[in-house]
Amino acid sequence: MTSRITILDTISDPGNPAKPNDDSFGHNDACAFVIDGATGLGDRQYMDEGGSDAAWIAQHFARGFQDRITRDSSVSEIARSLSLAARTEFLAHNESVPRYAWPLTAFAMLHHTRDGFHFVGLGDSCLFLLQEDGSAAMHMAIPGAYEYEQNQARKHIARTGGITKEGGALGNSETLALLRQHRERQNTPASGVWTLGLVPEAADHLVSERLDIRRKAHAIVCSDGFSDLAVLYATYDSTSLVRTALAKGLRPMLDELRRFERAIDPEGLRYPRYKQSDDTTALLVELTPSA
Repeated sequence: MTSRITILDTISDPGNPAKPNDDSFGHNDACAFVIDGATGLGDRQYMDEGGSDAAWIAQHFARGFQDRITRDSSVSEIARSLSLAARTEFLAHNESVPRYAWPLTAFAMLHHTRDGFHFVGLGDSCLFLLQEDGSAAMHMAIPGAYEYEQNQARKHIARTGGITKEGGALGNSETLALLRQHRERQNTPASGVWTLGLVPEAADHLVSERLDIRRKAHAIVCSDGFSDLAVLYATYDSTSLVRTALAKGLRPMLDELRRFERAIDPEGLRYPRYKQSDDTTALLVELTPSA
């Protein structure tokens, strides 16, 4: 039996139905991935396609990965090429855009290569892996990213009184200034935080981890919107998250997530975050190793 990946279920849902979904995803016989466009911090939208600059850059990488990644590909080389193309297109029309307004994304990918399966990523998207023996693990490029963001969001909520107060995170001048300062430093050696976007050098910093798959396994590849079920709301651990998706599908889990965001804690007082509801994307994947 030859090794393969099989897509069992997918879901992608905007956090706000009135706004574009800044997440994208894709898959082929060599990969399954999620790309999470970061909320724009500029004063306006610069690229017409996609509905937002974040959606534009996420769709750009999604098309490129789906079309170009094979079992023999270097994800780093493809990411570099796509970053350079995006940079050329964006800056050709917007030379003087401040760096904090440059669009960027996080991503998580399951890459099926000739020698097995690998997690590849940048930013805070992640992969939950459940082995046939019941062992489970979470893979992401930036350990501690969720804790950092929750701590910063907690400070914002303490200043404003809740997620929707004062026009949200982008409406509060102090929060917006801090977010822009953090974004400005991304994709520089000084910050050590690398994401997919307009900086080709980020491709040198992809995190790649070999997944030791001995028997059939299952994984969820997802944006941080979906991983909140485990890392923020603590409804699941890595094992139960994947098992529940296998048993019930991803849609009921999305509904559960939205209840936490919109009914149980709409202002983030119990579960600190910047947005009431985040764009949420997940792929449920079966991994079959060679016999």
